[in-house]
Amino acid sequence: MSVRKTTYAIFIFTLLALGAFLPPPHPARAGPIDWLGGNFREPPEKMNPKLSAPAAELIRRAYADVDPPRMLDFHVHLLGLGRQGTGAYINPRLMSWKNPLEHLKTRVYLSAASIRNLDDADGEYVRRLTDLIDALPVRGRFALLAFDRHHTPEGRPDEDKTHFFTPSEYVHDTASRRPDIFVAAASVHPYRPDALAELDKWAAQGVRLIKWLPNSMGIDPSAERLRPFYEAMKRHSMVLLTHTGEEQAVRAHEHQHLGNPLLLRLPLQVGVRVVMAHCASLGDDEDLDQPHRPRVSSFALFIRMMEEPAYEGLLYGEISALLQFNRLDGPLKGLLEKPALHARLVNGSDYPLPAVNYLVRTGQLKRLGYLQPEQAAALNEIYGYNPLLFDYVLKRTVRHPATGAGFAAEVFMVPPALRDLLGED
Repeated sequence: MSVRKTTYAIFIFTLLALGAFLPPPHPARAGPIDWLGGNFREPPEKMNPKLSAPAAELIRRAYADVDPPRMLDFHVHLLGLGRQGTGAYINPRLMSWKNPLEHLKTRVYLSAASIRNLDDADGEYVRRLTDLIDALPVRGRFALLAFDRHHTPEGRPDEDKTHFFTPSEYVHDTASRRPDIFVAAASVHPYRPDALAELDKWAAQGVRLIKWLPNSMGIDPSAERLRPFYEAMKRHSMVLLTHTGEEQAVRAHEHQHLGNPLLLRLPLQVGVRVVMAHCASLGDDEDLDQPHRPRVSSFALFIRMMEEPAYEGLLYGEISALLQFNRLDGPLKGLLEKPALHARLVNGSDYPLPAVNYLVRTGQLKRLGYLQPEQAAALNEIYGYNPLLFDYVLKRTVRHPATGAGFAAEVFMVPPALRDLLGED
């Protein structure tokens, strides 16, 4: 690590440490934690009367060429502490000073989600998310993601390795209260003894999207033992949304290799439609196609999979996190340079991560040539009111520094082969 990066890391840690010993700041005043997390200006409903003309124009252009009924954000987390009977859970070590870095990261996430009262965290999270969506100038729908526990290879839940848990029942109940904006995604660990019964149960209730994070959950997608699970998914016309590449938001260091895109060949061969979250845009993996298994970028393996003719119509990439500060060079440029793949890319916000002020840096995007100065200023203005809107408008605005190419409008509308997720035949 360079001296400059080391100094900056020390600065960030010191800032976090200072803020972590303080109580949560007043909602109208940003403290050190909020500077990194939810550095918001005002509630989303107050945006329109105060928005500048350049910001309003960016928003208008971002929606001008999309069809709202076909819009789906594939990646919205439903999180909670479980203190209100929701069944949600986060590992106690994340709230403990015995693990200072994980505790500080948790404080930043709580800030990003505008949670101030831990006893009402689950309710505050849903209300904030709903307020952000209701304040959007154009509303599509948003896939609310469940998140199953880590399970051992024998199928037993492992609470120590479970970073957080969001029950499918909680997601389904929340989505059912606002079917105009939410689509429920279940999460079923395939090692569970009741995994096939769970798929049957959720399919009967109309759920068509299954969420995995193999690096955190301890799932090997290539294991032959999962073939019956994949066959059941295909029978139920279910879609697998699964993390690919390195995972940094939650604990996964013991199982990072399970994010290798090449491990997803088995479900594709069975005929399951697979959406690779983040387009494997972070980290590197073993090239399992080569005899000596050299390590190459996970993104390169994702591109290889996308370009295999056998997977056309089955394999898709989801673009959440691509504009975070550590993914801008290879992955973002690489996808902007491949317009032929845009018909098989889908949008995802990975909320609440777009609300973490530190992760997406408009100044950096401006310096690298992805944004014009006036665009960066307008986007900062939008973020201050609505980080979910900011995430969408930013993706519609960025351009390749050399060619000027942006993401095609079709990236932000559900491809025909996935429209059953919206209830369409």
